[in-house]
Amino acid sequence: MDSAGLPTALIRSLLTELHNALRDKILTHRIYASAGSMSSIAEVTSADTVYAIDKVSEDFILQWLEAHWPVSHPVEVVMEGLEDRGFPILPASAAEADPKYKLLIDPIDGTRVIMYDKRSAWILTGLAPWRGDDNTLDDIEVAVMTEIPTTRSWRSDQISAVRGYGIQGTITDVHSPQKPPEAFRPSPSTAEDLDHSFASIVKYFPEGRGLTVELENALFVELFKGKPTHSPLVFDDQYISTGGQFYEILCGHDRFIADIRPMVFQKLGLNQSLSCHPYDACCALILKEAGCIIEQPDGSPLKVPMDTLTPTSWAAYANPTLANKIRPILQKLIQEKLTG
Repeated sequence: MDSAGLPTALIRSLLTELHNALRDKILTHRIYASAGSMSSIAEVTSADTVYAIDKVSEDFILQWLEAHWPVSHPVEVVMEGLEDRGFPILPASAAEADPKYKLLIDPIDGTRVIMYDKRSAWILTGLAPWRGDDNTLDDIEVAVMTEIPTTRSWRSDQISAVRGYGIQGTITDVHSPQKPPEAFRPSPSTAEDLDHSFASIVKYFPEGRGLTVELENALFVELFKGKPTHSPLVFDDQYISTGGQFYEILCGHDRFIADIRPMVFQKLGLNQSLSCHPYDACCALILKEAGCIIEQPDGSPLKVPMDTLTPTSWAAYANPTLANKIRPILQKLIQEKLTG
């Protein structure tokens, strides 16, 4: 039983069912939609640019929660795309009651890569007992992330976590819906260095890239000091999805990723709308339950509001040994180049 009353197994089941239904809805929609129609801009909200493909999921999520969420435990739905209309409490028949939960959702994390069929996007949710405006990402007790694969892939991975109970993973063949999902367990890297691995600092956009690269180069120079450089020691992979980056850490593909865009943009006086936001990072609990380290770059917990607007910096390490090696150097460089 979680701290707000529902069994955590039931919450996990409800959220995975929602994810499965939403993934299938998006995949069905994609069959009949062109890349051009999916990539048209539907609206610009205070949180982000909302594309046509995003709008497919918004109403579906609200309708599903209205039909399936227990009326005895109403939930406040905090989701990208609803900022300017207000976040609803569902089911609607319970809207007069105080919510028991806050559900933070990114319906499609990685819109830009999936709408051009380049790489998987992710559905992300994190649920916490409701504390109103005081809720932070650190309160999340159940989290689920589900892959929306490209047209070239049959596989959709789903990973969920309950605080204190570890993670569960399943693989679904989206081309054969009659086949039951297979269980799998993600395995983060246990390596103690970054030698010949993937590791990076987020730099998706031209804005702030020069300063970010300068800091990243200085970090790797320090980490690889004294090692031979006849071949590359670290590789860069810019997966344009926070959920996708979390997956790369979880599955042992990457050993270190940091997103310091809010600090870089602040230093340069740039618009913060291109930053990561809490809904992008709402599945941080999954990394923690897998034994990874995810925190703010200064080493403090991710106690940022459960909203869709707050610029959010984070650093993720595949294991504690890597965190202990990289963290002090990262913090020193941030102090020198961004906050000093």
